[in-house]
Amino acid sequence: MTGIVVLIAVSWLLLHFIEKKTILALGFRPLPKRLSQFFLGFLFTAFLCVLVQLLESYLKSSEWVLNKNISSGTVLNSFWWDFKSVLTEELLFRGALLYILIQKIGARKSILLSAILFGIYHWFSYGVLGNVMGMILVFIGTGLMGYAWAWGFSKTKSIMLPFGLHLGWNFVYNTIFSKGPLGELVLISKGGNELTDWASLLNFTSGLILVPLFVLIYVKYFVKSHPSTE
Repeated sequence: MTGIVVLIAVSWLLLHFIEKKTILALGFRPLPKRLSQFFLGFLFTAFLCVLVQLLESYLKSSEWVLNKNISSGTVLNSFWWDFKSVLTEELLFRGALLYILIQKIGARKSILLSAILFGIYHWFSYGVLGNVMGMILVFIGTGLMGYAWAWGFSKTKSIMLPFGLHLGWNFVYNTIFSKGPLGELVLISKGGNELTDWASLLNFTSGLILVPLFVLIYVKYFVKSHPSTE
């Protein structure tokens, strides 16, 4: 939590000295609209993540069973972990730096740069540095996700939509389907077979392409841009 406070303070200082803005330039107001964007984004990617996991289960002929040892406290702690990790990444990649870059070099270049840095960052957070194939897959997957989140930031002039989109995916992926670093949580995969190369590629591609694609469609057709307010 200390890291988040530091990031907020640094963001505020960068916005103040470079753009003569406050932290509100990241689009926290009008609050009702921003909260609706956050929750819609959360539900949107949470639903997409469920679809991707069900596709994987179908391809593997496996099933998801409820973890009998799970408790509400464990779920809340895991959600809080997801919340903090996502907020940290949003402040780094879709926060003050992206806002300033958009003002200086334009949205297109800034979004692409943010996506590239987001992909590289996950080489370290996923621990795949040195594994060439792992680095390629992680870079493409998280880079496309980062592009979609950054595009959402650019179109809405707010960090709230990408925050919701990011958290919805991570919470379902990590906590509901137990695929994060915290171990077995709500649902556990049982049975099934290892995916063939083609089936594994199909499942990877479904998340890789469909999630950013649907996010881009969602932002383009259902979210209207709103200028940031201080």
